[in-house]
Amino acid sequence: MTDFTIYPLESITPDEALKKQWQLVDAITNVFAGNEIITRGDLGVIPGLNEPKFTKKAEEVIAKFFNTEAAMLVRGSGTGAIRNALHSALNAGQTLLVHEAPIYPTTQVSLTMMGVKTKEVDFNEIDTVKLPENIAGILVQYTRQKPDDSYDMGHVLKVLRTRYNRNIPIITDDNYAVMKVHKIGTELGADLSCFSTFKLLGPEGIGCIVGKKIYLDKLREENYSGGSQVQGHEALDVLRGMVYAPVALANQARVINELKERLNNNEVPGIKKAYVANAQSKVLLVEFAHPIAKEILKNVAKFGGAPNPVGAESKYEIVPMIYRVSGTFKAYDPELLDNTIRINPYRAGADTIINILQKCIREVK
Repeated sequence: MTDFTIYPLESITPDEALKKQWQLVDAITNVFAGNEIITRGDLGVIPGLNEPKFTKKAEEVIAKFFNTEAAMLVRGSGTGAIRNALHSALNAGQTLLVHEAPIYPTTQVSLTMMGVKTKEVDFNEIDTVKLPENIAGILVQYTRQKPDDSYDMGHVLKVLRTRYNRNIPIITDDNYAVMKVHKIGTELGADLSCFSTFKLLGPEGIGCIVGKKIYLDKLREENYSGGSQVQGHEALDVLRGMVYAPVALANQARVINELKERLNNNEVPGIKKAYVANAQSKVLLVEFAHPIAKEILKNVAKFGGAPNPVGAESKYEIVPMIYRVSGTFKAYDPELLDNTIRINPYRAGADTIINILQKCIREVK
């Protein structure tokens, strides 16, 4: 861990997050009547819409909020959103440009299902790298796929737009970035942005795609079955979660920064260094002086911490999560499992997390 520099994404401040909350509520008031938003919505395939009326309205709100042509709620959470976006923009067997790094496991499943081939380039070196020809699309993950990733999403998208034909669709995986950063992929020039609303305090299993109408119209035509529709009450729950998410996530980032300073000032003995990283969500990576990470994790639940994610920032996650490093980071360096853990505060304060860490360390000794 100490052999390289980590480049976390810049989080919005709590004040900036509050403005996002207000902007979303404003968009809601411009689409819904006041008496509609305090109901549980409607159900079924409405003639002329082929989806519930309240789902359609919720999608309109989301499109307005992200200043894009269209939005669509889909089943399958963030994975389903990416899978649908790939399907709408590419044909089976075509070639996709990706970052030279471990691909998120469920995204790899989607690529395998479609028979999509990949060509890799290092987005960290986007200004100088030779970009391949004969690609049909581009996928850029907003958060970090490996610890030393440093690329800026806006700059990467600008370069790709300049050097490729504008007809080549660019899809961004915005999971763990939405409501944390100033602008998502489509606001920076991508054609489609995909994310899970479960990670934004919303209902289980609902993903969202925002972007160019031409791609989402194709998905709407195919998404005919009533059982595939996101129902009105689910769509309203998506909006309710998104209203509260930005402020909660900004405060979470503030706690992460406080923890970093306190742990690096030797408040907890046995810790070599603490790093802020996006792996995949913004977390604190804690490197121990000795390979005790696995022993630490055995005691987390005993002292009140969450030993594993539910949805990684879902509405169910309140107590701090103390867990192993992410799958993509593990693929990059398997030794991280022995000496490093990740901490996501969720709704906890720094004092609570330090107390749990101290108790876990004492158990190892």
